Amino acid sequence: MSAQRSEAAQQVLDKIDALLPDLAQRAQSTEDARRIPAEVADMLQETGFFKLLQPSQWGGHEADPVTFYEAVRRLATACGSTGWVAGIVGVHNWHLALFTQQAQEDVWGDDPNVRISSSYAPMGMGEVVEGGYKVNGAWAWSSGCDIADWVVVGGPVIKDGRPVDFVSYLIPRSDYHIKDVWNVVGLRGTGSNTIEVKDVFVPTHRVLSFGAMSKGTAPGLERNTAPVYKMPWGTIHPSTISTPIVGMAYGAYAAHVEHQGKRVRAAYAGEKAKDDPFAKVRIAEAASDIDAAWRQLSGNLQAEYDLIVAGEEVPMELRLAARRDQVRATSRAIDSIDLLFENSGAHALENGTPIQRFWRDAHAGRVHAANDPERAYQAFGNGEFGIPITDTMV
Repeated sequence: MSAQRSEAAQQVLDKIDALLPDLAQRAQSTEDARRIPAEVADMLQETGFFKLLQPSQWGGHEADPVTFYEAVRRLATACGSTGWVAGIVGVHNWHLALFTQQAQEDVWGDDPNVRISSSYAPMGMGEVVEGGYKVNGAWAWSSGCDIADWVVVGGPVIKDGRPVDFVSYLIPRSDYHIKDVWNVVGLRGTGSNTIEVKDVFVPTHRVLSFGAMSKGTAPGLERNTAPVYKMPWGTIHPSTISTPIVGMAYGAYAAHVEHQGKRVRAAYAGEKAKDDPFAKVRIAEAASDIDAAWRQLSGNLQAEYDLIVAGEEVPMELRLAARRDQVRATSRAIDSIDLLFENSGAHALENGTPIQRFWRDAHAGRVHAANDPERAYQAFGNGEFGIPITDTMV
């Protein structure tokens, strides 16, 4: 992968590496603030992270997906909430690239650094009116909404009283209200608050059908022709949810090894934890599963991208495998964190310690719909038996 990565993209990764110690020190204050601080968002902006998936016409790098998710993974090793928000907000530049050119100009025309949050679950709807849609709803869990100036919300199109399509509505900050409701046990620093929209007019050019995305006919592809924009939504979106959890597992592993290297177990006559043979077995098991999670996740992304670069279609078999391995990566990462946390001793329970924060953040991320393993496994099984695939997240 390194041979294919652009110099600009590699520089972003290098800057992120330099930023990680600072992010780790800010992890507790980020959690306490219940949102990503503006200065952290600015720091990410300065690394060029948000440019990775942005089209070149707007000053972006149009980077390959593995580079983007590698950046997300690294960020999450330092702070789970920062990695989570960075991935979600960062991937919206990929999504906006699929909208009409006019929509992109609406958002980036005056400032290409404008950021977008989202909530794709159908918690509202748009009614067809002249020239566009009248949108209403309350969309929960919009991670990073406090550092964004626009939002993308998902919902049906209602015409003559019935749904005729499922789309994304692109709405500016002046047209919605953020309701501060994010009081949770994990991912506390993500500021995943509720977006309230009341009788807002959204013009036709700022609406994108999920059907058009899945068929590869999104209007933005006419201008934004880089291979990354042809990646399947059903791979890109779920990977955005799993990758930070895998990053948290790497962070928890490093915290556990450091902790165990210094820990003295009073209950076992002052035995040093690093001399416990069972402790070594546990970290070996965890390390293997975490690496397996990332290798499968990134390997499928690379395989899909390579096919697109070669001018070929991504077959459904690979898309289903990518979805299968994506939820499996989440499970492996969380199981590994559990194993490490359960064997870190009572001091790991103290507020402010990294291991308990990673444990809570990872379990909070697990409840996202994209991490529902049974649906992904069922879709894979349907594919193996030749049963038509109806799951939109593939």
